[in-house]
Formats: sequence, structure tokens, C-alpha cells
Amino acid sequence: MKLSDFAILYRANHQARVFEHKLRAAQIPYKVSGGQSFFDRTEIRDLCAWLRLLVNQDDDPAFLRAVTTPKRGIGHQTLTGLAEFASKWQTSLFEALFADSLGAALPRKAIDSLHEFGRFVNDLQYRARHASGAEDAKALLIGWLKDIAYEEHLHDGEDSAKLAAARWGNVLEFIEWVARRCGGEITEDGGRFESEKKSLLEVAQSISVIVSLAERGDERDVLTLSTLHAAKGLEWPHVVLAGVNEGLLPFRSDDEDMTAERLQEERRLMYVGITRARSTLAVSTLRRRKRGRETVAGVASRFIAEMKLDELAVKVDPREKLKALRAASAARLEKEREALAAQKC
Repeated sequence: MKLSDFAILYRANHQARVFEHKLRAAQIPYKVSGGQSFFDRTEIRDLCAWLRLLVNQDDDPAFLRAVTTPKRGIGHQTLTGLAEFASKWQTSLFEALFADSLGAALPRKAIDSLHEFGRFVNDLQYRARHASGAEDAKALLIGWLKDIAYEEHLHDGEDSAKLAAARWGNVLEFIEWVARRCGGEITEDGGRFESEKKSLLEVAQSISVIVSLAERGDERDVLTLSTLHAAKGLEWPHVVLAGVNEGLLPFRSDDEDMTAERLQEERRLMYVGITRARSTLAVSTLRRRKRGRETVAGVASRFIAEMKLDELAVKVDPREKLKALRAASAARLEKEREALAAQKC
């Protein structure tokens, strides 16, 4: 059985985020269909590049992204000269910037800027190695983002202040996720548990592995996360319909009336999800769900009752089943005796 045999389907894009966090924590490869992965957002890829560089300073793609995000006066001409020098001496870009002979390839001012960046990375790596637990990791990450003026970078790059604020919100959510992993916190329905605390550098190593797996391409054996709309026309052997709750499927916002036409459209979406499964279908509901800033009890979707699953299941008394098995066994033995008797005759 392959991961590509499985799909998790949901009504709205935002439902994918919790699955992404869990799958990445478990290092299970996946792809997102019908929406952008949280971890594919530009701001998250920026931060992951920095973390990858802390883990492996020979990671040239991570180096190029980190050294230019945010901009720090190291331009295309400088990086081209550094790349040519590194290629000539067969070293990584990071190793090349500290080479004694780099002065023959680049002007002093450019080298000073590269050295400043290199020292910053080395210092950050040292602090990440010694920052253990959620509190220390979060403080280090927030301080680092302030040092590189990343929030200002987001606002400078967006015409919309609202969009920039949303991107910064994604950054803070990512920081919280990394910090929780450093603290060893695992949250399940039954409560919150703690495992061994880790350093920020150890968690960065895990993230680096996850990112590397994600960059190998769509031909990999991966689980699929998809909206119901994007799943139309596709099938998988095994499907999980997630979050089949009132308010999610059928979807309804607080200020929206559920008309008969809208309800029928939502019912068709439910049918789409059901018919995506070739072999097995699991339908899950939320015990609790977010509504605005509040957490409310989850109510199973009316569509589950309409499936009449209880009528499809054949209820058998185990005692009656045992009697039937014994009767069948006795009948089989009797036939065998009759066959032996007939042969003797």
C-alpha cells in the first residue's frame, strides 16, 4: 500500500493547515491540491531557507535566498562574482566568502558585506544550538526577525497593509509551531503532552529534511490533501472526508442564510467526496471547532445522517453467528460422511 493511495478531503482551504502541521511533524510527504500549502508561502520559504542554512552551510540555494531576503546591499554582481569564485575552487558559496583569495575576485566593500552576513549566520547558528525549549527558541526567533527587519521587509514589499499583516501573521504562526516542537509539546484531543525538549538547531535539522523531501517533485509517493472542489474527477483507493460538521459542510458563514439551492449545492459536494473513494471511505467530525475567536462544540453534519450508515451495517448477534457457524460445520461434516459411505458402497 502506497501513500499515493490515500487522500484527505475537506470543504475549505484553511482546514488543510492542521493536517500539514501534523504530517510534517511525522515527516510524512504530502501534496496540496486546490490551494496553496502553508509551507509554500513565500514568507515561510524565506524562513525555512535561513533554518536550512544554519543546518548545512553548503546549501547554496538556501544561502542565496537568505543573503537576499531581506536585502542587505549584496547585489547581483557581487553574488555572480562569488559564484564564479566558488565554482572555480569547487567550494560552497558560504565557504567561498571567507576565502583569503576572494579579494582578487571582489572589491573590498562587497567582501565586507559578505563577511558581515557570514558572521551573522555563524552567530545565529551558535545561539540556535544552545536555545533549548519553547520559550528560549521563540525569544531567539523573534529577536532574529527583528534583527533582520523582516516585518518591515514584508510591508515594503506589499502595496496592501492588510496583506502584509496577514503574511506577518503566517510568520508568527510558523514561529509558534517551531517553538512548540522545541518544547516537545504535542497536543491531542485528550490534552497536551510533553516529550523531550530540543534545541532550535535540532528542530531546524528536521525542517531541513522535510523541505528536502518536499522539493523532490510531484512524482514522489505522497499523500494528497485536497479541497472537495479540486477533487472532482479524481479517485483514490482510500479517502478520508475530514471536518464533516455543520458550518463546514454544509458551509455557512455567520451572516449567510442557507437557501434550499445552496444546501443542495453543498449536498452535491458531499456526494463528490463520497464518490472519490474506490475501496474505503472514512468520515470524520470535529468534537470542537473554531468560530471566530471562540471554540464551540462541533455538530455532525446533517449529511452524515442522510447517508444512513446504520441501515447499511448488518447487525448480527454474536451468539447467533456462532450457532450458524456450528450448524454450517456440522452440515459440512455430515456431507463428508455421506460421501464416504457412498464410496464404500
